[in-house]
Amino acid sequence: MGSAKEKRRVLITAGKVTVEAELNDSATACAIWNALPITGKVNTWGEEIYFYIQLTLPPENPKELVSMGDVAYWPDGPALCVFFGRTPASRGEEIRPASPVNILGKVLGDPKRLRQVHDGIEIRFARKG
Repeated sequence: MGSAKEKRRVLITAGKVTVEAELNDSATACAIWNALPITGKVNTWGEEIYFYIQLTLPPENPKELVSMGDVAYWPDGPALCVFFGRTPASRGEEIRPASPVNILGKVLGDPKRLRQVHDGIEIRFARKG
C-alpha cells in the first residue's frame, strides 16, 4: 500500500441480498481480508446474522455492545457476524452479541436489508472489485 490509505471494501451476499461493508484497520480485519473470499451458511439470532468460519483469532478489544451495521468476528464461534438490530440478549434498545466480539468493519448503506436473509442461506464475504 502506498501513502494513500486503501479502503478495504467487501461485498456480503446472502441469497438475493448484497450489502457493502468497509473493514477497519484492526488485526482481526486484516486476517479476515487476507482469508477472503469466505463462504458459509447463515444462522440468525434476533437481528443478527452469523456464520461459522475456519479462522481462529484471539479477542481484540472485544465489545459487549455493538452498533447498527457493525461487522464483527465472534471468537467463541468462531464466526463472522453482522448486526442490524436487537438480539435475544439485548436489553432495551441496545444491540448485544451473545458474548464479546471483535469489531472489524461497518455496513455501508442500510443494514436492515439483511432482515430478508434467513437461516440456511449461503453467504459469501468477498473483496469488492
